Amino acid sequence: MSSVDVRTLGRGPGLLVLPGTTRRAHHYDKMAAALADRFTVHMVDRRGRGASPPTDPDYSLETEVRDALEVLDETGTEQVFGHSYGGLVALHVALHRDLERMVLYEPAVSLNGSFDLGWIADHPDIRGARDYAFFLTTMQFMPRTPFAVPLLWTLLRINRDIRAMLPTIVPELRQVAALDSDGSRYADVTTPALLIGGGRSPAYLTDILPMLAAIMPQAKAISIPECDHNGPDLSGPQKVAAAIRA
Repeated sequence: MSSVDVRTLGRGPGLLVLPGTTRRAHHYDKMAAALADRFTVHMVDRRGRGASPPTDPDYSLETEVRDALEVLDETGTEQVFGHSYGGLVALHVALHRDLERMVLYEPAVSLNGSFDLGWIADHPDIRGARDYAFFLTTMQFMPRTPFAVPLLWTLLRINRDIRAMLPTIVPELRQVAALDSDGSRYADVTTPALLIGGGRSPAYLTDILPMLAAIMPQAKAISIPECDHNGPDLSGPQKVAAAIRA
């Protein structure tokens, strides 16, 4: 049995889905449903989510990579989809193993300091609505408004999932910062890869996609204009599914 909990939907060749930060497996149900006639979609609850093990003081990206490799072995899956931080995990899975195909939606890859994460030193924990609002606005996922904190206080009060995942945010971002590089390590990824960005996403997430496509031998980058960073789970799951199917 794999170390992490997995939610499965559909039939056909396997597709492993690695969620982003503050996302659980079930957040990708709409995308999976749009793929279910073609793929058996295995959606992972990564560390700190649902019935999967919590993160620990020794947490690193390699822990997530080992979990993903376990699921690939257990299910016989050879295709991977990664969203945001899950995309960074997927990319490092491909450094360990040749896959049939990989699709990354705005992977959390920092190239030459493209992720500005200096604020983590002063915010080592994300615990409540004020911290969560700071994270979302600083990372340009939410506009800075006087209503941000009250809105997120209400969200966290009613959304147990996100409230439980708040402690995973900083440990994951620390891994993004630690893996900042010129990207040359990814030249060793020979898996055919599709890199997807949303037209409404922050530039630091989409500007790296053509750079990665130039580094990786079998990669191409595309844009879905109507989507933002949460394209796979909120703003365009069917559109992302269509890109995966193409």
